[in-house]
Amino acid sequence: MSEEKLEKLAEKAEELLVVLGKISEDLRTLVASIKSALSPPVTQPAPQPVSQPSVAAAAPVVHEKKKSIEDIRIAFPEDLEEMLSFEDKGDYIIVKPKQFLGSENFARIASTVRGMGGEYISAGKASHFRVPKK
Repeated sequence: MSEEKLEKLAEKAEELLVVLGKISEDLRTLVASIKSALSPPVTQPAPQPVSQPSVAAAAPVVHEKKKSIEDIRIAFPEDLEEMLSFEDKGDYIIVKPKQFLGSENFARIASTVRGMGGEYISAGKASHFRVPKK
């Protein structure tokens, strides 16, 4: 087999590793969701009757803090953080590689980004990871 064909096969194998890493992470998330759905519900004491609705009886409002570039940056181990650039784009933080990542680093970064509710945007040379601030 020629060296060129071997290089192409190696590239394809690396791409498959990345895809398998994504599938593996998605399956872990699915299993965790299923397990949490199967766990017995937490019993809460029965609410006491209230004659008139009060402000305290209203559902609590949860204010989710917006993520900053620094929040996103510290989510990555130092070795990965050094390979990435971070940019604020309004509702999202854009995470771009500064260098070739390889399949293992790509999978680690993709997993971290998905853990923060983000995603990978495949756009050729403009490919990047996008993490919502909320």
